[in-house]
Amino acid sequence: MALSSPGTLSLETLDGSDPDPAPLLEGEPCPQPCEIILDPEAEHSTGIVPVGSSEQSSPPSPRLRRDLIAYEVKVNQRDIEDMCICCGSFQVHTRHPLFEGGMCTPCKDKFLECLFLYDEDGYLSYCSICCAGETLLICENPDCTRCYCFECIDSLVGPGTSAKVQAMSNWVCFLCLPFPCSGLLQRRKKWRGWLKAFCDREAESPLEMYKTVPMWKREPIRVLSLFGDIKKELMSLGFLERGSEPGKLKHLDDVTNVVRRDVEAWGPFDLAYGSTPPLGHACSQPPAWYLFQFHRILRYARPRPGSPQPFFWMFMDNLVLTQDDRVVATRFLETDPVTIQDVHGSTVRNAVHVWSNIPAVKSRHSALDPQEELSLLAQDRQRAKPPTQGPAMLVKNCFLPLREYFKYFSTELTSSL
Repeated sequence: MALSSPGTLSLETLDGSDPDPAPLLEGEPCPQPCEIILDPEAEHSTGIVPVGSSEQSSPPSPRLRRDLIAYEVKVNQRDIEDMCICCGSFQVHTRHPLFEGGMCTPCKDKFLECLFLYDEDGYLSYCSICCAGETLLICENPDCTRCYCFECIDSLVGPGTSAKVQAMSNWVCFLCLPFPCSGLLQRRKKWRGWLKAFCDREAESPLEMYKTVPMWKREPIRVLSLFGDIKKELMSLGFLERGSEPGKLKHLDDVTNVVRRDVEAWGPFDLAYGSTPPLGHACSQPPAWYLFQFHRILRYARPRPGSPQPFFWMFMDNLVLTQDDRVVATRFLETDPVTIQDVHGSTVRNAVHVWSNIPAVKSRHSALDPQEELSLLAQDRQRAKPPTQGPAMLVKNCFLPLREYFKYFSTELTSSL
């Protein structure tokens, strides 16, 4: 997005008076390279989004090692790939997938856990560089959901840059800019491929990650919803428009007579969703039947082997499967379940088990209650009146990472329609 409105700073000038960032790539000296000073009187702006706080705050006090990144690179001529750009450590484990620079083991683990976590407002919860940060600047490109913390911007782009960004009426982030370099922060070429390779190599998951899709190539999502209907949740997230076109959702309650030919005629699909019935609802089939039927239809809906088409799936158990059933589900679906809870104060009001290949679902895992507590919860929910919110609301935000792959039609998320 070009920033050309009157009175708005151009991003090309953030690194100095020269709008062309190329000289920094050629290694030309930068004046006073080791003076890393943050302006304590930087003005606050509504362009800043504090995470977990309704008040705006000053940039956090930077750690010494982070401040030394610029000194080590510009003065000591250290290769930035030999430093962790997230924390400044010299104990590099791997390379950062989005920007040139290294990454230590603790920062790598944090990055994998938090990269695809979204807040209720539809933006990523953590900095896209370090996956931390208490106060974040959000990219105002309407097709981007990334955020960056003060510390990363000031340490890697230049001292005081975060205050300049705050003062802008619009800001486009370092992954959306047409030029790749801002100070020491240089976007990797083909970073989407780097990110996929990073996750496939470093994540402890047997499931392969799909390469994210550039915004201009994203198409409306096509959904196959079995047993539980998630149309309302996907519409509230902007993936489906009213009337379901563009974007398509096929909902089936009974798949007993459905064969491969039917699924192929309805498809292709990008997302397959299935669930067991909510507790307290009468059903004509045993709970495990829903698991086996979902697995059967999932096999029909998958793209052919070797296809680059992103394909996601989720199966949700409303605490009706037995322990043996869950073991079978893990074997069939080839991934471990996570437990997502609705906690109000100290009371667990609802909980579901989820198997999925959607990125970051595991990061939403709540610590498992003892099995006795989950059993008590299930018994209480069977005796009580069914909750007003459907169980699918518990996993609604798990679908937000699909914004990296498919087109969405609303820029503001709503909690209800």
